[in-house]
Amino acid sequence: MINLIPGKKGTGKTKILVDSIKEAVTTCKGNVVCIERGMKLTYDIPHKVRLVDAEEYGISSFDAFYGFVAGMLAGNYDIQEVYVDGILKIGGRDYEALGAMIEKLAMLAKDIKIVLTVSADVEELPAKVKAFIK
Repeated sequence: MINLIPGKKGTGKTKILVDSIKEAVTTCKGNVVCIERGMKLTYDIPHKVRLVDAEEYGISSFDAFYGFVAGMLAGNYDIQEVYVDGILKIGGRDYEALGAMIEKLAMLAKDIKIVLTVSADVEELPAKVKAFIK
């Protein structure tokens, strides 16, 4: 299950994400992972969450991101929830490529909750991306 949290810069997307992560730690029976660029959330999320810096692994495109998540899920069947802050900072501003990656990710993660923040106005996003906004 893929959920997007869209909005322009400064609209509170990261706060919503952090609150969701904190709730997941108390309710989720499996592992919770947070992927971001730059490790800015180190002190904001609980220590039980596996915090991953996309820069550290050289993730700089949507294809690389998809491969990284697929590898993580293949290597740890206990991952139940994945949160991503700033997917456009990780993969770039190609909205069509974002949509294609999300569709592939949705097929891969049928039983896993994946939440991504998207720093863009909803009106700018293509229909295949908007379909994942909750």
